[in-house]
Amino acid sequence: MGKPKNQTHIIRKLMPYVLYTLIPLALLHYYTYISPRCYIQIAHKRLKTTAASDSITPPVQGKAAELKNQPRCDYFDGHWVQTIAKPLYNGTSCGTIKWAQNCMINGRPDTGYLYWQWQPKDNRCPAPVFDASVFLGIIKNKHIAFIGDSLARNQLESLICLLSTASKPELVYQGGDDLKFRRWVFYEYNVTLSSLWSQYLVKGIDRNQSKGIDHNTLYFDTPNEKWASELDQIDIVVFHNGHWFVQKAIYYGEGNQLLGCNFPQESNCTELNFYDAFRKALRTSLKEVTKRFIKSDKAVVVATFTLAHFEGDWDKFGTCLRTEPYKEGDVEMQDLEKNMRKAAIEEVATAVKDVKEVAGGLRIGALDVTKLTFLRPDGHPGPYMFPNPFANGKEGVMNDCMHWCLPGPIDTWNAILLELMKRWKDE
Repeated sequence: MGKPKNQTHIIRKLMPYVLYTLIPLALLHYYTYISPRCYIQIAHKRLKTTAASDSITPPVQGKAAELKNQPRCDYFDGHWVQTIAKPLYNGTSCGTIKWAQNCMINGRPDTGYLYWQWQPKDNRCPAPVFDASVFLGIIKNKHIAFIGDSLARNQLESLICLLSTASKPELVYQGGDDLKFRRWVFYEYNVTLSSLWSQYLVKGIDRNQSKGIDHNTLYFDTPNEKWASELDQIDIVVFHNGHWFVQKAIYYGEGNQLLGCNFPQESNCTELNFYDAFRKALRTSLKEVTKRFIKSDKAVVVATFTLAHFEGDWDKFGTCLRTEPYKEGDVEMQDLEKNMRKAAIEEVATAVKDVKEVAGGLRIGALDVTKLTFLRPDGHPGPYMFPNPFANGKEGVMNDCMHWCLPGPIDTWNAILLELMKRWKDE
């Protein structure tokens, strides 16, 4: 029996991710590799007494008054506007950018993609702007770990480059296949940033074609030990994954109970689609962090799903050559983006509720970047994942329409991350 039509469409749309895992010279090396507002000095004003009374009205706390009078900004809904502000770094200033996302150095001729700013829909809310000194001050003496797939690494490298404008980091560790695990230290602030590769977040065994195993095996009741074992040394976790769940996989739950698979027509097992698989993996990961840190002042952030912008078929050298963002209404977000985003938002909400029920201190939030990245088809490396890609002609040139140029739109993720952390500290 064949796949339902809508499932076939979704799987075909996600196939670029499979392509990156199968073609060695394409995106095989794209691997993966957070509180709050600095103190604003607000004087507490003593209210004047009236002639009719000697009593003194208690002062209004400056921070509370500030928050009460300001809108609670939604930084996740808005549009892109042109700006003349230059990027905070370039292709050579931070020495950390993975070569395949260094669009400047690889010869991308246009620069217009660098001059766009994300503007929240509520015009009372300012555009998020990254301030490296403020960010470092907030996370002083803390350890942030980006856990997930290659987009987690992409965001981490953006953050390191942004922070490098205020303080110099030192790479103190790198290991694992293709340097999937790396660590930097900003000694001036005693800040540590790490990348921990975990494409499924939970325990998993990758397929092994040489042994005739064409599917992955995932255990939803067990977090991946490679990041879970590091939690005691981590203060802020940023999860970002979702793209690898399209691959064939068999799923197990508690006590190694078989839950199903995502290729039932071939394996005669109960179908469990990749939306549900992603949701279960994220739920297990959030429960692990919550269980261990619920009474602490630590934090966990979940970045929502972002999709590729291939025009044309990915397997026929589809491209992403646009030089400007989409305007609202130009294109419609598909069910894939909506459902993967919804899963992350709902799992975060459940985790927040669990913390509140026991009056815990752990802070949990969603970094909802789905819409702002959906509107930026111009922000990918495209053919400039390699230096001078058209040196031998334009035929058969591979494009990367999933990851993001550095500098580029992904820097806005970290500007909004800073706003989220400011809010947490103020509240």
